[in-house]
Amino acid sequence: MKQIFFFCCVLFTVQLVSAQTIIHVSTDGNDRYTGSSAKPLKTVAKAVELATKRTGEQVTILLHGGTYYLEKEINIAAAGMTCSSLAMSAYQQEKVFISAGRLLSLQWKPWKNGIYTATVPAGITFERLFVNGRLQVLARYPNYDPNAKVFHGTAADALQEARKWKHPENSYVHALHAFDWGGFHYRITGVKDTTLLMEGGWQNNRPNGMHPQYRFVENNLEALDTAGEWYFDSKARQLYYYPSGDVQLPQARVEVAHLKNSIVLRGSAAAPVKNVTLRGLHFIHNERTFMDTREPLLRSDWTIYRGGAVLFDGTENCRISDCEFSGLGGNAIMLSNYNYHDTISGCYLHDMGASAVCFVGNVKAVRSPNFRYEDHTPYAQLDKTPGPATNNYPRECAAINNLIHHAGEIEKQATGVEISIASAITASHNSIYNTPRAGINIGDGCFGGHLLEYNDVFNTVMETGDHGAFNSWGRDRYWAPDRGYMDSLAAAHPELILLDAQKTTVIRNNRFRCDHGWDIDLDDGSSNYHIYNNVCLNGGLKLREGFARVVENNIMVNNSFHPHVWFKNSGDVFKHNIVTRKYFPIQVNDWGKEVDYNLFPDATSLQAAQQNGTDAHSVAGDPQFIHAAQGNYEVAAASPAFSIGFKNIPMDSFGVMIPALRKIALQPDIPAFINQSGNTSSEGNGVILLGGVIKSISGLGERSAYGLADESGVLVVASGEEGLLTSSGIKTRDVIIMADGQKVKTVTDLLDIVKGASWKSSIPLVIMRNQQQQKITLRLK
Repeated sequence: MKQIFFFCCVLFTVQLVSAQTIIHVSTDGNDRYTGSSAKPLKTVAKAVELATKRTGEQVTILLHGGTYYLEKEINIAAAGMTCSSLAMSAYQQEKVFISAGRLLSLQWKPWKNGIYTATVPAGITFERLFVNGRLQVLARYPNYDPNAKVFHGTAADALQEARKWKHPENSYVHALHAFDWGGFHYRITGVKDTTLLMEGGWQNNRPNGMHPQYRFVENNLEALDTAGEWYFDSKARQLYYYPSGDVQLPQARVEVAHLKNSIVLRGSAAAPVKNVTLRGLHFIHNERTFMDTREPLLRSDWTIYRGGAVLFDGTENCRISDCEFSGLGGNAIMLSNYNYHDTISGCYLHDMGASAVCFVGNVKAVRSPNFRYEDHTPYAQLDKTPGPATNNYPRECAAINNLIHHAGEIEKQATGVEISIASAITASHNSIYNTPRAGINIGDGCFGGHLLEYNDVFNTVMETGDHGAFNSWGRDRYWAPDRGYMDSLAAAHPELILLDAQKTTVIRNNRFRCDHGWDIDLDDGSSNYHIYNNVCLNGGLKLREGFARVVENNIMVNNSFHPHVWFKNSGDVFKHNIVTRKYFPIQVNDWGKEVDYNLFPDATSLQAAQQNGTDAHSVAGDPQFIHAAQGNYEVAAASPAFSIGFKNIPMDSFGVMIPALRKIALQPDIPAFINQSGNTSSEGNGVILLGGVIKSISGLGERSAYGLADESGVLVVASGEEGLLTSSGIKTRDVIIMADGQKVKTVTDLLDIVKGASWKSSIPLVIMRNQQQQKITLRLK
């Protein structure tokens, strides 16, 4: 009996060992080899092909150091994967590069003016060129300026310059949105009557014109005039390159982009790819994707390209750990559609054309979806069933301990972590900085339950405007751009409000800084949030129309609370917070469930709040930060903050904690603390005009509240019951931005225009209403 038992144990051990398979890959290997350490394979594709066929086995692919150029994207499909798990890792921490590009061997010849040319083999096209590992500049106007704020250089006459080119077709136009809400990209298809013909502009879900100043054009030989620039004539297969002085062309390593996606895991909710891990790999050379960024994401400002250097689509329990992503033309990591219990951790993601990490579900999972800001579904047609329609969205996934910077190098509607149509996503201990818009963005209320904690997010909204270090939109199924309609709908049917945002999203223990917007920006119907223990270093906290937000125990350095256009009976709570300036309310008549027990910088600020019926138990005084100059905002034992229920926040746990990444991560600039109240109310007393009351737009808050391109225009504080403003169809809260063909910046501008047109019976206006431009005629008589 003992012999039988021993035999069974040995047999079980043999089976266990045989169920674990290691496949070696080396750039010096051969795909006809076995994949042993002595006989490694040569390509990743062959290793994956063999690994996925190991039925029931746990397979590890070990990549030895070197650069692996992918002929085509690596697809790991659920249908063809029979192994129980698959890990693809760098061998003994050697440097392994997964290249979506190609290595070219070229014969260079002088052309003219310091420019060289070479013939590229047939069948190769590209829009990104790397020389000795450095990305070169595609020929452009104006020339690349590393110090320029937007697009590394822009010019108002960029389109006029492109019209001068003999063959502008297939060149590109890049521009910011007219109101700085992200960007647009166009391909020039030709010229007709001196007008450029273009396709594109679908990269932003809030369509508008191009910004008049922030634009540039690229990809034309006539723009090649500066060292470091290049151009590829795909028809003639000629590459033109103007090398800088430190490049020796005969010996230079020349690589070009090829693929948009490098590794794709493809399954479904019914049959997911399971238990795949990518570890210790460095992804490089992916092609640009801005012309593919065109799918609208509900009513957020975003469109999306569902791809990236790594794409998860229909996966469970998969991981990306300790990888690096750099020099990419589009997204780094995309989790699209159904994904469950996936984790991205310990990664270094930088210098990307679009976003770093995206969690984006399928729009068919949303009930009564709308896709444009101005769209809404009438109440009678709304699907009133709570929650999602399907499970085809990311759920209980996480981005943890990652270092992310310089996202959105090309696409300006981009971020560090994007969450849209997803549930219970965790973003924890990430350091995120140098982004054109938000560092973390939640695009809608579908379906809540997210946890954002211990992140360090700063240097955000660097190239755009009206946004925050953290930004969110709601715009869920009940939402409508007509505020009057939405007020009545929410009052009559409050059960609609949390049909999508069913679970509370928690934002806690983060440090945020935005110098061009708000540190925390909850916009357009963002609902069901609990926000606590955060340090806001500059921009304060904004709550625009929404419901069920609890904001407590936060510190707002040199700023304050920005409540905008609240609903009646919003249920909002703002308590136990330290504000260091007065509140900045805009069009708030109902102050929610509770606004009280807060610390103000002085009695004047406190009294201004109490005049609105809030903060009966709040106090004023110096918060007594222990070491504000060093960024330590713990308060001393004698601080009056403790009397209103404030509790100290740990100051040493923000951002990435992995030592190697923390060592190279930047830290935010710590502001000089100024303990003072703000200026007078932004509303002011107003000026009477044509039976109504108007005032000049003042401040970033009003710009955001009314959806303006800049901090100019004239707000209609009250249209009047019988005046000419009302009879002309002008409403309270309209903003006049143009009158009689002239831009209106202030009340003085408008008064001058009206007086100058006194002989006319009417003048045309351009107004902003519900954040949409409209034309209207103002009666003067």
